[in-house]
Amino acid sequence: MALDEERPVTRPERQERTDEPAAPRDAASGTEPKQETPSDAQPKRAGLLKRHPVWILLAVVVVIAAAAGGYWYWLTYSYPYETTDDAFIDSRQFAVAPQVSGAIAEVLVEDNQHVKAGDVLFRIDPRDYQAALEEAKARVASAQASVNGADAQIAAQQAQVEEANSRVEQAQASLAFAQQQAQRAQELVRSGAGTVQTAQQQTSALQQQEAELASARAGVVSAQKQVGSLQAQKATAIADLRQAEAQAAQAELSLSYVTVTAAQSGRVVRLTGARGQYVQAGQSLTMFVPDEIWVTANFKETQITDMRPGQPVDVRIDAYPDHKITGRVDSVQPGSGTAFSLLPAENATGNYVKVVQRIPVKIVADDWPTDVSIGPGMSVVPTVTVRPQD
Repeated sequence: MALDEERPVTRPERQERTDEPAAPRDAASGTEPKQETPSDAQPKRAGLLKRHPVWILLAVVVVIAAAAGGYWYWLTYSYPYETTDDAFIDSRQFAVAPQVSGAIAEVLVEDNQHVKAGDVLFRIDPRDYQAALEEAKARVASAQASVNGADAQIAAQQAQVEEANSRVEQAQASLAFAQQQAQRAQELVRSGAGTVQTAQQQTSALQQQEAELASARAGVVSAQKQVGSLQAQKATAIADLRQAEAQAAQAELSLSYVTVTAAQSGRVVRLTGARGQYVQAGQSLTMFVPDEIWVTANFKETQITDMRPGQPVDVRIDAYPDHKITGRVDSVQPGSGTAFSLLPAENATGNYVKVVQRIPVKIVADDWPTDVSIGPGMSVVPTVTVRPQD
């Protein structure tokens, strides 16, 4: 009994009473759900974009406008270059054609071969032209012989003229003697020392001498006119000679045309002539691309405001981007490309729509690379320094 009295008496713990009802338990898991804290129960604050959408939109517009204005200012006043991809390599390529007809005897070049000025490209069979030249030379010799014959005839006629002149002098001397004889006979008759018959005979002799003098003078005139006729014949012979010489020169020139040579250094492209082929004068045998090439760049008309001849240019070839080529602006065409086309635009008819025109600009390179093949039509991208850099 004593032991029972000494055991302390324990009171049951009092449960704290709260105003909140007990949280229900989850029937599946048997756990109580998490109670929200006072901080979680507060509403979330709206973002900056939702709170100030107008100001943010205005700020974005201002930034975009400032960027566009700065870019425009940079392109207009600070960016010192103008470039275009509407550019290509250009040259004055032409067709090589013979100036005479005939069969091709030799072809001395190959496709895409580089030749120098004066190198032989083709040879045409020369036999017909050699025969024509020999015939022309024969006509020249014949005409020269005619001229020489006319000279000889003129010389002979000149001798006849001199002979006629001598006969005139002889007739004049005989006439003077006859005049003296007739005068003495008349004086003797008047003095009674001579006879009338003698006087009449002397008078008759005088008349004969006068007739002979007239005949001699007529012979001189005839001989001189014959000289004129012979000189006219000589002039005709000389004209024939000149014609024959011209024909010979033409035949010799035609003979030289059977050899077709390169007029300048360049490359043979699209070779079509073959040995044994009969060709006509003017028929194309190959295309020829000279070594002198340049860049034709079609800039927009708004890009040539500050572009002037002599400005430096950097050229990049699409086919060989690793090769850096420098050059300069040679000239700017005074007009758009369409103005010189086969069918230029007529803006006065129909509905007009303004289109930015392209202006061809010629650019020459300082040195073209020699280790690659460059020719007309290849695309390039030139960059012109139109304003000096600070």
